[in-house]
Formats: sequence, structure tokens, C-alpha cells
Amino acid sequence: MIKKIIVSACLLLSLVSFAQEGTASPYSFYGIGDVRFKGTLENRSMGGIAIEQDSIHMNLQNPASFASLKLTTFSLGGTQATTKLKTETESSNARRTTLDYLAVGLPLGKFGLGFGLIPYSSVGYKIRTAGSLTENNQSFNGKGGLNKAFIGLGYKIMKGLSIGADVNYNFGKIETNNFEYITDIAIGTRELNTVDLSGVNFNAGVMYQTKFYKKISFFSSFNYSLESTLKAKNTRNIATALYNTNFDLSIVDILEDVKTERNLKIPSKYAAAAGFGEARKWLIGVGYTFQEAGSISNNYNSPDNVTYEKHSKYSIGGYYLPNYNSFTSYTKRITYRGGFRFEKTGLVINTEPIQDMAVTVGVGLPLTGTFSNVNIGLELGKRGTTAANLVEENYANVSVGFSLNEQWFVKRKFN
Repeated sequence: MIKKIIVSACLLLSLVSFAQEGTASPYSFYGIGDVRFKGTLENRSMGGIAIEQDSIHMNLQNPASFASLKLTTFSLGGTQATTKLKTETESSNARRTTLDYLAVGLPLGKFGLGFGLIPYSSVGYKIRTAGSLTENNQSFNGKGGLNKAFIGLGYKIMKGLSIGADVNYNFGKIETNNFEYITDIAIGTRELNTVDLSGVNFNAGVMYQTKFYKKISFFSSFNYSLESTLKAKNTRNIATALYNTNFDLSIVDILEDVKTERNLKIPSKYAAAAGFGEARKWLIGVGYTFQEAGSISNNYNSPDNVTYEKHSKYSIGGYYLPNYNSFTSYTKRITYRGGFRFEKTGLVINTEPIQDMAVTVGVGLPLTGTFSNVNIGLELGKRGTTAANLVEENYANVSVGFSLNEQWFVKRKFN
């Protein structure tokens, strides 16, 4: 049964990853868009903490974790995002529904194999600036993003110690549309930018855990992403266009396309986390992620008031599971998760650093008679600021994830 689900879900996510608008943030105009992927729902519900060597849940933040899988594991997650955007004078609301990740993990003795597809970043915004009757007005909108297809291998060196590595093929398309016009004149100039992105990057990781005191264990995780390059093939088209009150454009005069190529630098990144807990009972951990400033501005999104600084993220979170093998109470078999994260995104506009912080909670609901479970999470956060003529985003993300498990490759004893 799980094999049919995996095939169907892979086809669905492959189509949706190209079509979905995964964000409504005006900050997605910059760089490669709004980086949405922050791990599986189980880890996101704990502020991003992923340090336990889990045998039935996938950890997509560290490939060393694949070596701990005991059953074939299928992970799928999606989010309903509601965002309130406001400036010092105005506000508006936006909603988006997205698929977040799809992954499969296979246990292979001391090895573990993981592969899947992740919509990594998204571009999605609609902005209008209004001037006087004689001044130029502008309408901006954008869509698209970057996807990652990955495959990784983990190896258990000894009890409690695993290493791993994965390779990611990055691909995607971003399209931005800038229309400039004068009030009450139904004609203007449209600039269409289309960017095809592609590249490869590599990650390596290690996970270690050991008994600390009686039933309490120490858990740790470290992973490192090498610096990589995204090849950007840019096409710019200038045209004269007519528009109506809904800003539907009718192109009347098109100039010849201008094609350029540019390499975007994705800097190296490392993430470290550690914590204490009792396996299948409780866990508390902290994490830190650091990334150098990148060179990810392209021909169309590099205004003078924008710079990039070092990115960093601080996380704290954990879970509590009353009694994972209780036969009398279903609520005792529910996993309760919570966490907090604070992030410096690395984007600086009008000398104002763009920061992101959120509180996360979630539950893991076991499917009776199986090792599978359904996970539900809530993320309440704020990004940006109304200072320096910028936009503050207050968001509530409701996510649902599935972790389905099944035993494959069992040798038949009877024909």
C-alpha cells in the first residue's frame, strides 16, 4: 500500500512544486526568494531541533540520521499559511496552501538511504506603488522558486555514532513582472524577467548519542553544507502594454529579448545542536545555525538599498511522550512538541536587518496497530518591521505531516 502512496505523492509533488505560490512575502523579491524549508513537521514543531537518532521518523536536516531507520519510511508535509502584512499606514491579509516536502527512507543494515523532493524557496508577491496624477506608478508581481531533489546515505559506525552525506540537485524558475504607468492613462511599460536556476550542492553530517545518567541520554548533531553555485540564465523582455482596472495586461509592442547568465554564490553553512532526554519519553535541546553572507542578488533584484549579511538561527525545543506503548490510553501515546526559534535572515534593507522569530507547538498522533503517525503543528511568528518604510509580517502556519512506515525486503520463508 505504501508503495502506491509514494508513487502517487511523488507525481503530485513534482507537479505542484512548479505551480504553487508558496509565499506572499514582499521579501521574497530578493535573492532566491523566501527560504521556506525548515525540516520535517516533527522537527519544525520543536523549533527546528533534530538531534535524536529516530528509527521511524525521517530527519531531513542531517543525512547521518538515515542510518538509524528500522522500517521503510515515507514522509510528506503541507502547510496552510495565513499572513497579515502591515506598514505604518496600511495592512492586508494573504493565505497560501503549500506542499512542503516528500521523502523516502530505506534501512539497509548499517546503512540507510534517503531521497526525495523539497520545494526549498518560493517567490510570491503583488505590490503597487501609487504616485500623483503626473508621477509614474508601479505594479510588481513575482512567482516561482527553487526546488531540491536529493539523495543521501547514512552509515552507523558504531552504536550511537553515525555519519552521512547527501547530494542535492537544485532547479527552479522565477518570473517577475514590473509594470510602470501614469494614473488615468491606460498604457504603460512592462518589464518581464525570467530566471532559470540550476546547480548542485553537497552536505555532510554526523550524529552521536550516549547514555549520560541512568535512563538519560546525551544527543548531538552536526552537519555542514559546502559552498555552491547556482547558475542563473536570465531573460529580460521590455514591452508596451495596455491594462484594465484589474491590471490585466494586453501586450501591444515587444522588444527583442535580452539574455544574460550569472552565477549566484550560496555560501557554506553549518548547524550544530545538542540536548538531553530519555528515549521515547522526553527530550530538550538547543541548536545554532550559521551561514556566511552570500552573493545571491540577480540582475533584476539588486537595488542600492539592499545588502546581505551573515545568517544565524537559534533554536530551543523538545517533546514529551507519556507512555508510547500504553494499551489503555490513546492520549498517553500522543507525542507533545514545542519550541522557539530566532533567526537573522541575512537580508538588510534600508540598513534594517530583517529578523524572523516564531513559537511552535505540535502533536504526533499514532495510527493504532502501526508505527505510522499523523503530525499536526502550529507556528506563530513575526518577520520584518514597519520601521524604515518596511513591511512587518505576522503569520500563523498550520501544518499537517504524515510519517508512514512499512517493512520491505522481507525474505519469504514459504512459497
